[in-house]
Amino acid sequence: MRRHGGDSLPISIHRRRIYLLPTRFGAMLGAILGAMMIAGLNYNSNLALGFAFLMSSMAVVIMHHCNRNLQRLSVDVTPEVDAFAGREATFEFELRNGSNLDRRDIEIRCLTAAGMGSVAAQESATIEVVAPVAQRGVTRVKQFELRTRYPFGWFYAWTYVQGLITIYVAPSPAGNRTLPSAGAKGTGTHSEARGDEDFSGLRPYEPGVPLKHMAWKVLARGGEAAVRSYSSLAAQPEWLEWSSVDGMDLEARLSQLCLWVLESDAAQRPYGLRIPGREIAPSGGAAHRFACLRALAAFGAGES
Repeated sequence: MRRHGGDSLPISIHRRRIYLLPTRFGAMLGAILGAMMIAGLNYNSNLALGFAFLMSSMAVVIMHHCNRNLQRLSVDVTPEVDAFAGREATFEFELRNGSNLDRRDIEIRCLTAAGMGSVAAQESATIEVVAPVAQRGVTRVKQFELRTRYPFGWFYAWTYVQGLITIYVAPSPAGNRTLPSAGAKGTGTHSEARGDEDFSGLRPYEPGVPLKHMAWKVLARGGEAAVRSYSSLAAQPEWLEWSSVDGMDLEARLSQLCLWVLESDAAQRPYGLRIPGREIAPSGGAAHRFACLRALAAFGAGES
């Protein structure tokens, strides 16, 4: 439905873009009232005619309230959403009600999921829509829908918003390989390292330095007293590389790299990512994690 073209969010919904139809219950009620009017005319029953006209008047008022429940409502949405394959993506829609009337039972439909909420007068509210995402990749949602059946459910009003939402679906984190830095420590590359520290050289002896750090071999050869200096491996940036996951199929490689990204981020170690066609320099923090996960999500996948 592109009658109104693309929308610039946030957008205020005006009456010309709201559609209205009776629900199944409303259509059945309309048919009953129609039959009641015909029967009242045939049998000259003022009571039946009066009841039918009363219910018809109520239906007109309810139709007006249903349409007004969406009018002048402002809607905005988070333009970028991150998720993992096989899990759920959460869309956050913000509704602002600048009128003096409460807006109740507002339903928002996006992809195959829906969420519902109400907005008090002169207030704003956030409605979350949680939708399952099955496959890795980058998906662009170009339209979502607002609808309401308030009050009584006799009618439903709806409108479409052409707002672009980009979903980055990273591979599901999985794998059984250790981090490249952990593997290096296990193979003896850092044979002189102690725990989480790496040997970085010698420095002159200073009083108070523990004797276990003394460079006894240097002293035995007649050199000056010196102590071994260590640097923390946690401060050394590590590269998560495509070549480290050889022998695995494409999705398994991406899942393993995704797991390493999350493990490195949880350990607060600086890390970088190298995959074919993309290199992200070592860093840390939430923004860096999202950049790496989005690179894995977009790798070799078409956008839809």
